[in-house]
Amino acid sequence: MKLSVVYQPSLPTSASPYRLRDEDGRELEWANAFLDGQSLRQLSLRSVRIYAYDLLDFARCFEPTVNHRLGTVRCCYRFHTGQEIPADKVHFQRRYTKRSPLGYGRPRRAIARGLRLKQDRRVIVPLSAEEVAKFWQSFRTYRDLGLVGLMLLDGLRSCEVLALELEDVQLAEGEMCVRGKGNKQRLVPLSPEILEVLGNYLRIERPLTNAPALFVSLKGRQRGQPLTAAGLRSLFRHHRMRSQVRHANPHRFRHSFGRDMVQAGMSLPALQKLMGHAQISTTMLYVELAPQDVWREYARAIEKRKKLGSEHLS
Repeated sequence: MKLSVVYQPSLPTSASPYRLRDEDGRELEWANAFLDGQSLRQLSLRSVRIYAYDLLDFARCFEPTVNHRLGTVRCCYRFHTGQEIPADKVHFQRRYTKRSPLGYGRPRRAIARGLRLKQDRRVIVPLSAEEVAKFWQSFRTYRDLGLVGLMLLDGLRSCEVLALELEDVQLAEGEMCVRGKGNKQRLVPLSPEILEVLGNYLRIERPLTNAPALFVSLKGRQRGQPLTAAGLRSLFRHHRMRSQVRHANPHRFRHSFGRDMVQAGMSLPALQKLMGHAQISTTMLYVELAPQDVWREYARAIEKRKKLGSEHLS
């Protein structure tokens, strides 16, 4: 059976716009019911889309033979134990004692549900100061410096940068409102460097447009339209080739921010709030990073951009 993911933005908000369907247009009910549930939870469209394609991969591989495979597992279990697999949902649960990530608080009983393949621990690898310097040197617009600077100097995710609107940025107050995962909002302070870049972008480069998005396309047929995720990926591909920093991506800039804040002595609860982490255990990953200075390289890029701007105006 041929399956695919179809995007239908016209559906009610209670339904997922991403639908799994077969070649005859019939919906895969068990998958779409799950996706609808995630939409009701107000999960971001990006997360729902990822879930949809994960389920598509699963359905393509296992749906035609899943009953046969489960039958084999039942036979194997019966062979070794002499009985059927119990119907109790917690048959494969493991109980263990767990403390908070920081080691305080009372131990509590936690349950690990189901079976899961053990994966290597995720390693955070920020960019080095030299890599950041090379990457910055490839920029030619305030817009590009601004959107990447928000990842580097404020720790924003790429989707958060793209979701920013003009009304979210308060240059006079030196802060902005960021909508993170689960549509949670947080206030983020803006450094003097970012304030200067954003001010120049809004005053000099941003086309006259009714689009509410902060970052828009500067040229071509999409001039004045909100910058899309595909546009941001294209931007990074271009600058990776231009700078020869092959592994530069939005999340590495965010990681660089987290590393620098830990190096500067920011408390973990404050950093957790600033970066929009749901769990402080995620923030703690930055404690293990080797300290490296990238702020100096950003300031150099700003100075270089000033010179380019003055030469252009003259």
